Amino acid sequence: MPAVDAYAKVVVDDSGYRSEIPVLLTEKGVVLPLLGYLLNKTTGRSLAWQHNVVIATKMLLEYMEANQQNFSDPATLFQTFASRLFTGTVGDDGLDPSGLYWIPASTRMANRHLNALKGLTDYLADHEGGQHMNPLVTANSYDQRLNYAAWYRRNQNDFLGHIKDKTVSETVRNARNVRGRRRLSKTEDDAIAFPERLFERFYLEGVGGAQDRRCAVRDQLITMMMHGAGLRESEPLHLWVQDVLHDPHDPKKALVRVYHPEDGKAPDNWKSRTGKTSRSAYLRENHALAPRNKFRGTKAVGWKVRMHDHRDYYIQLHWFPSDFGRLFLKLWKEHLFYLASIDRHHPYAFVSYEQDYLGQPYTLNAFNKNYAAAMARIGQSTSKAEGRSPHSHRHAFGRRLTRAGVDPLIRKKALHHSSLESQAVYTAPGIADVNQALNQASKRLDENPTDSRLVQNLSNWDELMKTGFEDIDPQGLLSGPNARLGKM
Repeated sequence: MPAVDAYAKVVVDDSGYRSEIPVLLTEKGVVLPLLGYLLNKTTGRSLAWQHNVVIATKMLLEYMEANQQNFSDPATLFQTFASRLFTGTVGDDGLDPSGLYWIPASTRMANRHLNALKGLTDYLADHEGGQHMNPLVTANSYDQRLNYAAWYRRNQNDFLGHIKDKTVSETVRNARNVRGRRRLSKTEDDAIAFPERLFERFYLEGVGGAQDRRCAVRDQLITMMMHGAGLRESEPLHLWVQDVLHDPHDPKKALVRVYHPEDGKAPDNWKSRTGKTSRSAYLRENHALAPRNKFRGTKAVGWKVRMHDHRDYYIQLHWFPSDFGRLFLKLWKEHLFYLASIDRHHPYAFVSYEQDYLGQPYTLNAFNKNYAAAMARIGQSTSKAEGRSPHSHRHAFGRRLTRAGVDPLIRKKALHHSSLESQAVYTAPGIADVNQALNQASKRLDENPTDSRLVQNLSNWDELMKTGFEDIDPQGLLSGPNARLGKM
């Protein structure tokens, strides 16, 4: 009984709205318990989350079908299923009597499958009356410590934590019978910033070297929003034409606001026939469109921002250095000239100029393709590990703020983070920064042979303690430029 995952439009009432969600199909039809669970969870859950649940369920059903005679209770079956995610199903002789031929999944992927099935197994036990596959059990002391650490971290970073009950929840003392493995730790320097020395050439000759001037200006504007204001690559694609204004404090600089794709306020004080003012209502009533974060496939454009700058649900770009804002406004005027000649049926500012897609909203796939072509024009290739990817511009923005000595609270605001800790990956010193600091410290030792012993050269200790200790002193108590406990 092979199961096939697909997308289906589901009708649940007499309204015109159709829920498009992933489902599992078997020879007997749609797997209804899974469909009921997904419909119960569609509000506030992304299509990616729903798809993860479907794929994990598909694997569980395949495992159950191949091993239906081997287990007498669901809990034992689920426990063995979890083990096979990590070990695979192929024996040392290369054979697999079950016919599954699973290879070992990464810890990250196996944990994702198990986490996706937690809610489903709970739902089935509560609504279908079956035996629980992965029940809560009394946690051992080790798991209780981990649960307590997670509870403490959530409360420490909760903006409204001061008004909540601080007693330890009873759930700290419980754990799942089947749990994933702990993932390997990694440093905060997970991604490299775009090289500043390369940016001018990339901007002028790479992005600006496109044969179609309209494409060059469009991609230069998007690149500036990432490199000069720290946006993620998806966020500029939510920009509407009305979202760019003259800065009242500097008329030569652009004031740019990117609104939440659904809840952001519609422009020009627009109201629907029923008084709604959101962008999702505007798109539906004027263009019969859904917000871009609700699409799937190549048309989908994500939205990750949680902390907005205004009750109208927008983030305002903060140019650094401010010259980016002046250059943006200059190019924006040229961009509007090109845009005026294109027939559009949507409010989005960035469009495709290809003949087959002329005037349609610019997609992430198209931007990434053009980004790679721009890199090739200057003899480079895209590489996340070496800082030549769209997201590396956001890291470059964060590192630039840090090097300029901008206060962490201001950096948090500029990067639109909800927590100070969120900016660590964007502002932490990179491997090259640490190497440079250590090399400079070594040179100072060599220049002063009478003080060559490191323990006697306290000035070098001060330099060393500024970087490279995030893994053993994440709270900056003893290390970093502003150690909380001061000099020892």
